[in-house]
Amino acid sequence: MRLPVDVRKAFLALGLSALLAACGGGSGGYDVASTQASPRTAANGPEADYPQVLGEPFAVDGQLYTPEDTYSYDSVGYATVEKGGGNGVSVAHKTLPMPSYVEVTSLESGRTVLARVERRGPMTSQRLVALSQGAAAQLGLAEGAPVRVRRVNPPEYERAELRAGKTVPERLATPDSLLVVLKKKLPTAGGFASLAGPTRASTATGIASTPVQPSTASARPAGVAAPVEQTFDRTFTNERQANRAYPLPALAGPQSVASVPVARAVPPTATMARAPEVQRYSLPGVQTAAPIAATPRPAPAPVLPAPPTTESGAFVVQAAAFSSKGNADRLASKLDGGFVTKAGNFYRVRCGPYATRGQAEAALAKVRAAGYSDARVFSAG
Repeated sequence: MRLPVDVRKAFLALGLSALLAACGGGSGGYDVASTQASPRTAANGPEADYPQVLGEPFAVDGQLYTPEDTYSYDSVGYATVEKGGGNGVSVAHKTLPMPSYVEVTSLESGRTVLARVERRGPMTSQRLVALSQGAAAQLGLAEGAPVRVRRVNPPEYERAELRAGKTVPERLATPDSLLVVLKKKLPTAGGFASLAGPTRASTATGIASTPVQPSTASARPAGVAAPVEQTFDRTFTNERQANRAYPLPALAGPQSVASVPVARAVPPTATMARAPEVQRYSLPGVQTAAPIAATPRPAPAPVLPAPPTTESGAFVVQAAAFSSKGNADRLASKLDGGFVTKAGNFYRVRCGPYATRGQAEAALAKVRAAGYSDARVFSAG
């Protein structure tokens, strides 16, 4: 059933009115943003970590500090606790980008927490890092405690927790054996020492603004910790010098492996068989060892056929039987001691006679080796 024309016009007008109200955004219109989740802001979204700020070089206690984006930053030193740092787990550092993330390890307990670098500081050359109240509480540290600060790249969900002022679970505790090594790297007069390498000077009063030049131990200022690599090199150098008490004999000159004679031990009771012939090749300019002379194999003693005997128990070897005497004669001429005997319509080719069974078996082996596998030993009687 079709609707009247005036009713259809009324529905059309109502639809146009609703569309205009939605587009115009009037006070009584539908609010789209109210159905969506709260938008991420710069305070808690990933965009809060970018761009990272470095800033210009600055001086603290007469030392120049140059902020750098160093991914392998790893140092030990002493920490201070901020009075107004808030409850979030954050730190202040002199040179790392803001923001960035570090793992702070207590060298007293081995506990390690993740913190966010948000401020410049501490404004004293005697401290490596300034901890917020929340970071100090999570680590259980007091003023001047020895710490290790290492830059890391945590996953986004941990970054979001720190940006929101919360804490993340502690890292695995550092073993005591490593804590002992790290404590030995601590400077004695405050400041810090770098564990990442000798790319920058790690002094007791801050980071030098120029690269470190090689120098002797006597030229290093008091209180300056030697880089880790230099300490390791010195240790291994001393070991190498200690090993010089047993020097290896020097080679007379370059030698070819092929020119070195090879000793072959031969048991005194072993009998050497004839060595197989091996074809040898030599590279141009390379002298190869002379081939080993093979021990000649003694020729086997000839087996003399036993004279014919008429004693009972003599043996013969029958090689084959032919219907043609000519074929039988040809085979008999080829065999040692062969002869032909007739048995009915066949001509048997035999060898012998042999006085013992052992002689007959030896002759049987030769006949079979000649291709007559059906050969047998028979009694001559």
